Amino acid sequence: MPSLFRFLFVVGVLGAIVYGGMWALATYVEPEQREISQTLPASRLGAGK
Repeated sequence: MPSLFRFLFVVGVLGAIVYGGMWALATYVEPEQREISQTLPASRLGAGK
């Protein structure tokens, strides 16, 4: 039984580290906003039929 508790503790600690890293990225990192434009071929617009 102690090995089960040790395993659950390690999994819990790793989960907390991952959760904390995701929270830190979501809170402190602001994405750079920029305009994106992409040309479409005429065949995708239906004009080539």
